[in-house]
Formats: sequence, C-alpha cells, structure tokens
Amino acid sequence: MSRAPVAHRLRGSALGITAGLIGWFILVELTSGILQGYYVPLFSDIVVALGIRDADVNWFEAAQLLLSALVLPVLAKLGDMYGHKKILLIAAILTAGASWWLVFAGTFWTFLIAWALQGFYVVWLPLEIALIFERGRTQNRGVSTTRRAAGLLVVGLEAGAIIGALAAGRIFAATSGDLRVTLMVPAIAVTLIAIVIWLAVPESTPLPGRSLDTGGFVILAWGLLLVTGALVYMRMIGELALGPEAWWWVVGLLAAGIAVFAWFVRYELRQDDPAVDIRVLRKPEMWPVQATAFLVGISLLGAQGPLSTYAGTDSSLGYGLGLDATARSNVIGVYLVSLIFGAVLFAITSRRANPRVILIAASALVGIGYTLFLPFHLELWQVLLNLSIAGIGSGALVAALPAAAAAAAPLGQTGIASALTNTTKTIGGTFASAVFGVVLAAGAGAVVGQTAGSLGGYMAVWAICAGGGFAAAAVLFFVPKVAFADTLPEESDAVAGETEVR
Repeated sequence: MSRAPVAHRLRGSALGITAGLIGWFILVELTSGILQGYYVPLFSDIVVALGIRDADVNWFEAAQLLLSALVLPVLAKLGDMYGHKKILLIAAILTAGASWWLVFAGTFWTFLIAWALQGFYVVWLPLEIALIFERGRTQNRGVSTTRRAAGLLVVGLEAGAIIGALAAGRIFAATSGDLRVTLMVPAIAVTLIAIVIWLAVPESTPLPGRSLDTGGFVILAWGLLLVTGALVYMRMIGELALGPEAWWWVVGLLAAGIAVFAWFVRYELRQDDPAVDIRVLRKPEMWPVQATAFLVGISLLGAQGPLSTYAGTDSSLGYGLGLDATARSNVIGVYLVSLIFGAVLFAITSRRANPRVILIAASALVGIGYTLFLPFHLELWQVLLNLSIAGIGSGALVAALPAAAAAAAPLGQTGIASALTNTTKTIGGTFASAVFGVVLAAGAGAVVGQTAGSLGGYMAVWAICAGGGFAAAAVLFFVPKVAFADTLPEESDAVAGETEVR
C-alpha cells in the first residue's frame, strides 16, 4: 500500500481535523478556563482595592450573567449568518478589551461594567463547535468528529480553570501583592488568543440570503432579562434578608418573563428566518438536549457555592467538614479533575458506544453522585467520592450537549443551536443558585448563633441536584434512535419525525 493515499486519508479524517483546527481551539478553551478560574482566589484582594463589601462581589456574577444571556444567542446567530470565525474573533477582541479594562478599573462601577463585558467569552465554545461541525459535515462525519473534539475542548477548559486558580495566588505573591500587575496576566492571555484566532482559524461558509430577526432578538432579550433578573433578585432576598413583600417582585418578574417568552414563540413561528427556529427546537432530537442542559446546569453551576460553604462549615455542628480555604480549594480541584475525566471518557467511548446511551448514563451518574450525599456526607472521603461520581457525569454532558445540539440542527443553524445549550444551562444554574440561596438562608436561622446553613438546607440542595440528574436521564429516553448519527442534512430531515422511546 502506498503512503500517499494513507496521508490523504489522514488529512481528510477526523484525526487530521483534530490535529489542526481542534488544537487551536484547545488553546482558546484553555484561555477561557483561565478567565473562569483566575479571578476567584483574588476576590478578597479586589474587594480591598475597590473599597467595597464582600457581598458586592455577587453583583459581578449577576452583571456578567445577564449580559452573557443577552448576547450569546445574538452572536451565535451572527456567526451562522456571516461566518463563525468572524464573530469568534470579535468576541475574543471584546473579551480582551474588557480584561485590560479590569486592570485599570479603580472604582466599583467601572470594574462592574468591565467584568460584565468580559462575559463575551461565553460564545467561544458554541462558535468553535459550529466551526468543527461545519468542517466535518462536508465529509459526512460532522457529528462523530464534533463529539470527540468537544471532549478535548472541555479538557482544555477545565485544565485552564485549574491553572488559573492555582496561578493567581502565586502570581499575586510573586508580585508582592501588586493587584494591577496580577490582573494583566489573563488580559495578556486573551490578547494572544485573539491573535491565534485571527491567524490560525479557518472561516466557515455561511449560507447566503440570511437576515437578522432583530424583533425576535429584542423580545428574547427582554424575556431573558426578566427571568434572570427575577432569579438574581430571588437570590438577593436570602442574602440581604429582605422582607416577604420582596417576593412579589420575584413573582411579577417571572410572570412577565414567561408572558414575553410566550409572545416570542408566537412571533418566531411567523418569521421566515427566525432568531430561534421554534420548529427545530420542538424536534425530538433537540428539545431533550436543551432540557438536559437546563437540568444539568442546576448542579453544574448552582451547587458550587453550597459545596464550598458546606466544606467550610464547622464540623462541631454535627455536619460540615471544617476545612480551611486551601483544603476547600483542593476539594474543588478534585471535582474539576473529575470533569476532565468525564470529558475524556466521553471522547473515547463515543467512538464505539451509542452516544444517546452515554448521555443517559452520564445524567444518571450526576443523579447517583448527589443522591449519595444524602446518607454519606460527614467524612471528606465520602464527599470526594460523591463529587467524583457526579463530576464524571457532568464532564461528559458538558462535552456532549453542544455537539448533540449541533447534530440536531439544520444547515446554517449550528451556532445558535449550540449556543442555546449554554443559555439553558445558565438559566438552570441561575435558577438553582437562587433557590439554594433562599433555602440555605432560611436554614441559617435554625442554627442558633451560627451563620451556617442547616443540614436540612444542604439536604434539600443535594436532593434537587440529584433530581435534576435523574430527570435529565429520563428526558433523554425520548431522543429518537436516528439522533447524533453522521447523516446528511437531508437525511436528518427525512427521519426527524421517527421518534422511538426505548
């Protein structure tokens, strides 16, 4: 056998794509992880530098969350219309600008605005998935290639988070506590990655004749703003100990948000090129994936705060681990490593096993891991074991869901479909964070003389997380057998209605 045909097949194979395009995207996700892990250990020093209270840090997360929810679907749709690389590069440049602004922001409000604008990085992963999928689709292997690549991207993301968390404190100490110099490190990293995207990433081929549904996006933005605003306000009720009348605002905002979403659905069904294709969203290949993203967001994004506070709770109360800050960081580190392991496991097993079965198993692992917290939570090894089980499942799901959404989307809608998994996951995490905040704040009153949440409050958190995992596993049984396969777009449309529950 000649070597030339082998080399030709390698260049056209998933391996060839992974060695090229995916290699650059791993660097992009490594940078994204650094952004997400680097600042957390510095929050106490940022509070001192800005002259604010610890509680004010919550507004950073809330502002970035709101902006991310608003811009994510718009940027993803623009990527489908004009080219995913163009929008990826614009998002990287905006993130770099915001990161440099953080270096020189000297007041709470300037830091808050810069922190919110840094949230443009949330669109990186959906656009990368779309680029990978569109390139693989031309060789009729877009789905399988994207599945394996997504696992590697998540490895880069979580590895970056670990590197960022470990590096921040050490760099701060090495600079003799110079916060401004310390904050330059992630800004430099994002600047370099913007150059990498500009020079090394190829462009996708957008479909001609597309239009931006401005009206639809405005309605969607208002709906997201109302719902996420209600959830953020709900969490603040527990943190600020507001009176019962504050709940009327939550109910009013949620009701208004739901009404706006109902209006959005009716509006989109009348559009020729909608912001979000509701007909695609209703497909049996798509809605279980989006529902799973929401349910997984409950534990993946909502449970990290309660986990940290439980690990630090004084064990003399009869629960909690009584760990100091360093030991708590190690617990989080074990969880992040389990996410990496789950992503790698998904990338390996998806080559041979049925992807739908893997998704169901991964969701079940999340449910099992958090269920084990109910009887086993008093010893460190028990907490680490439970977290590792849940983390393996979560890591596989984080890798799988954007790829699954891209596989279910028609040509020209892969970016928005992948982005919606991030949006629904974020809403799920925001919902859970709000509920958990209220539950734990209410439980704190039951512990006389303590600010710690009650054991009953933590039990409720773990039970909700477990329920989310098992509910996701049940929802995924409704995915048809033809989903997540390497089929041509026209073949997918022909079998879209063949739903099989088994």
